Amino acid sequence: MQVGQYNLGGLTRFALCAIGRTWGTIGSMPFYNKTGRGTANTCREDDTVKAIPFTKMHGLGNDYIYIDRFSYPHEHDWSELARRMSDRHFGVGSDGLILIEPSEIADFRMVFFNADGLEGEMCGNGMRCFAKYVYEAGLTGKTSLVVETKAGLIKPYLTVKDGIVETISVDMGIPRLNRAQIPLAKLDGPEPVVNEPIEYEGKVLYGTAVSMGNPHMVFFVDDVWEVELEKIGPKLEFHPMFPERANIEFVAVKSRDEIDMRIWERGSGITLASGTGSSASVVASILNGKVDRGVPVKVNLQGGALVVEWKHGGRVWQTGPAITVFSGQYYL
Repeated sequence: MQVGQYNLGGLTRFALCAIGRTWGTIGSMPFYNKTGRGTANTCREDDTVKAIPFTKMHGLGNDYIYIDRFSYPHEHDWSELARRMSDRHFGVGSDGLILIEPSEIADFRMVFFNADGLEGEMCGNGMRCFAKYVYEAGLTGKTSLVVETKAGLIKPYLTVKDGIVETISVDMGIPRLNRAQIPLAKLDGPEPVVNEPIEYEGKVLYGTAVSMGNPHMVFFVDDVWEVELEKIGPKLEFHPMFPERANIEFVAVKSRDEIDMRIWERGSGITLASGTGSSASVVASILNGKVDRGVPVKVNLQGGALVVEWKHGGRVWQTGPAITVFSGQYYL
């Protein structure tokens, strides 16, 4: 077998290293990368290669790469790194990158980048995984946390059994319903923004706008699986109505306490779940009189189900699982 020379970057080298362990019996098969020559059976690179330790986690299939800045304080162009690491063919593969950092005003600070490198305000599924990580990694012994985000202070509450975090409930805060806060390009008009007309390819769609610290537009349909989300999602995300782009949700109401939802996530595309999207969808369903406020609503997503409640006091709560997938090193 002839082995060619390849200019391999990023996690490709990490993947070859892992695969190389299974090839150890065939000898020291060489491979090439941009930093020099390595060997597939030793899993070692040149000493000058820098590696970033990471952990991959998911909430109902909404998966993120986590970098613990307590143990890895080095600086990078995190937006560019998010694009590279999130690539599902040439990187680790994820819906985005999340940094776990110290905070001067809270227990921790969460910095969140979508898969395209766009820095986001908040991520509900990402927050649940964040809380699981800091507890199980020994960064805190608290089961009630305060986390600084671009959307404000978010409070996750952990249910722990035998040292393992089983579920997390997150106080997602008070939904923002005025046009300037969402934000929308058109600032004049009724608030809350319910059944707002949006022109799309010669048709008019009607959506309800909600911000959960990040912008969402929710459309109601009979069957979420009949929506050509891969076609309509990107066009609505970049619609001029949304100066900061938007997350796009399609919702089918099943009962007064259950909905189905699919999302085109700003900066990431179709994802299997979304915590802020689920929260916005329940708020929009209540604003449209389709489900009840002050009761838990089951949100069925492609990756599983979350429970969301918009309490009478004004705050939105979300409860669901978080899973650790694996840890590794990403070579620069």
